[in-house]
Amino acid sequence: MIKQLGVKPTIHPSAQVENSFIGEWTEIGPNTKIEESYFGDYSYTAGDAEIIYSSIGKFCSIASHVRINPVNHPMWRVTQHHLTYRLTQYDLADHDDTDFFDWRREHHVNVGHDVWIGHGAIIMPGVTIGTGAVIGAGSVVTKDVPAYTIAVGVPAKPIKRRFSEEVADKLMRIEWWNWDRRLIEERFSDLNNIENFILKYS
Repeated sequence: MIKQLGVKPTIHPSAQVENSFIGEWTEIGPNTKIEESYFGDYSYTAGDAEIIYSSIGKFCSIASHVRINPVNHPMWRVTQHHLTYRLTQYDLADHDDTDFFDWRREHHVNVGHDVWIGHGAIIMPGVTIGTGAVIGAGSVVTKDVPAYTIAVGVPAKPIKRRFSEEVADKLMRIEWWNWDRRLIEERFSDLNNIENFILKYS
């Protein structure tokens, strides 16, 4: 049976959400972990995803086993092991290395609106994915992906555009993802035909 979503986020009991904003009409699937992140309206994770230090736009589709902003280790230190920054865990100090965690936070990931991230994809720290982009299953994204571009592979590379630059520019100006709920309800059937949509709302 399909779950009914609503203004209140739907968060699976096995999911963990810490210090994050979760928008309306969202669904956080099983075993998903979201930490210090923004998760926009209507977006969802299918499950087993991990998102940290990231901003996810509206209407994003995140498949299972996606990792957004996997943590970096301090490769410049003698050892890159946890004990150099998770000091309290190893009973080495009464506080952790806050400078190191702040360094991680500086490498924020930004995902635009209406982005589809395929199964098992990894979005590396500091990457920006443009609105309307598609990330292929199993891809490792190490560089920014332009809006309305399909990127696949390891490392991920653009293979084609979803729409022409002209159409993409018009969609970016329309900004349909910022329509309020009333407009969504009035116009949702228009979202199925790109040609009519552009003619009607440009």
